Amino acid sequence: MKQLCYVSCSTSSSITLLEDLRNILSEARDFNYRNAITGVLYYADGYFFQCLEGEDPVLELLVEKLRKDSRHREIMIYGLKTIDQTHFADWSMKYVSRSSHALQYLHEQGQDKFRPFALNPDQVEAFVAYLYDAQPDEAA
Repeated sequence: MKQLCYVSCSTSSSITLLEDLRNILSEARDFNYRNAITGVLYYADGYFFQCLEGEDPVLELLVEKLRKDSRHREIMIYGLKTIDQTHFADWSMKYVSRSSHALQYLHEQGQDKFRPFALNPDQVEAFVAYLYDAQPDEAA
């Protein structure tokens, strides 16, 4: 099993953001359920952070779909690593919103707002662990 995390900039306007988030979550949950993918999505300050877990060929297909998705730009893949077990087995796509707890966590990491392009590999791993423990939001 593999884990792939990435960050991207949202192209959504303030008018379409909520609808785009709902659509992304709905599409991801459907695709992931059908393809045995688990993961988490976090959105804040104009950025998406997503961590996906599953088999390598399906994750590669997802990356190709993502690159063609007009709701994302400036996609940066943090890397693909082998994992022994999934961290998000209970969720086809867990969603964690920008909550006071997430903001507090980011402040503890020295960020005044979410700056995912500045995360180093250790910070990515720590953020994934934070998202694993964070309470999920039911909908965007």
